[in-house]
Parts: sequence; structure tokens; C-alpha cells
Amino acid sequence: MSTSRIDLDQGTTTTATAVPANPTMFVADPGPLGLAAFAGTTFVLSVFNANIANDSGTNVVIGLALFYGGIGQLLAGMWEFRKANTFGALAFTSYGAFWLSYGYLIRYTDLTKATNLSQALGVYLLMWTIFTAYMTIASVRVSGAVAAVFVLLTLTFAALCIGEFATSTGWHHLGGYLGIATAVVAWYASMAGVTNATWGRTVLPTFTIPTSRPAHRV
Repeated sequence: MSTSRIDLDQGTTTTATAVPANPTMFVADPGPLGLAAFAGTTFVLSVFNANIANDSGTNVVIGLALFYGGIGQLLAGMWEFRKANTFGALAFTSYGAFWLSYGYLIRYTDLTKATNLSQALGVYLLMWTIFTAYMTIASVRVSGAVAAVFVLLTLTFAALCIGEFATSTGWHHLGGYLGIATAVVAWYASMAGVTNATWGRTVLPTFTIPTSRPAHRV
């Protein structure tokens, strides 16, 4: 497509070619937001799961789960769709929905009516363990930092899942400590994303894994 303009210096009409705008060029990288929202909410819940803080304060997680981990990641996932990043879109949207479902489960569901609550929660966590495990395979094409997040998150869900099925406090606490480690690594990946973007160069490495094809970002 071309448009005509007047060359003021020569007084003649010339033709200029209009460059079509990239539809994603005005969308900032949503990855650091999604990772930060995931890390912050995971950290707070995991502190309680690890029994570092008194269980009576667990409900403080609900607000984070609904608004930061939930809506924050859901928005990041929608922006990843806009930027044609399949991995980031699926990951952030799914874990945003996880936190929203968790907040709903804790706040609006009467868990006392469950005949076998541990089994019900175990099945819930098993589903997320399976999802995270296969996302881990895809994550190795993103970066070493993101892959580390998914490896640790898979272990976290697996430990919590076993803890529910076996009604084991020890496994539950282990899942809490693994969740804290997951949050720390996710925070690093988020910090690297925003710092490198702000400085315009690689300040904090994300340990890109060499491949024969370009890797996806997050």
C-alpha cells in the first residue's frame, strides 16, 4: 500500500510506501508480570504450607490468589496471546486460573461437607502436577531459569499431592519448602526480564539453552 505526498523542496508529487505496523510492537513483555504474580502468591502460601507461619493466618493468601496470582497472571496470559507466545499464554492463563480456583475453593466452598477431603484435594493437586509436568518439557526451549521454575513447581505439586493422599504432614511441609524455592527462582526470572528490558542489555542471565531453532521467550 502506498500514499502520495508533496515534496516541498521540489514541488513535485512523490510516492511513499507505508510500513504496516506490527500489531504486537506496542505491547510490553508481560512475562515479568506473570512471573512476579506467580512468585509472590506462591511464596506466601508456601510459607504457611512449610509451617513457618501459623496456620491461622492462611486466609491472607485469598486476596493474593484472587487479585495478584489470579487476575494478574490471567491478564499476562491474555497479553502473551496478543504477542503470539503460545507457551507464555498457556502457562500464565492456566496458573492464573489455578489461583482463582484456589481462592474460590478456600473462600466459597464448604470443605467440611467432603466425605474424604484429603482424597478430593489430592485429585485436584494431581491434575496440576500432570499439567506442570508436561509444561516442564516445553519450558526447556524457553530458558534455563524458566525450566528451573517448572521443575521445582512439578516437585512442589507432587509433594503436596502425595501429602494429601497419604495425609502426611511431612510431605505437606516438604511441598511448602519446595514452593518457596520455586517462588525464589520465579522472582529471579521476573527480575531478569524487567532488568534486562530496562537496561537494554543482558544484566541478569536467564541461561538460554542452545538449540538448533529459536527458543520461545516468556
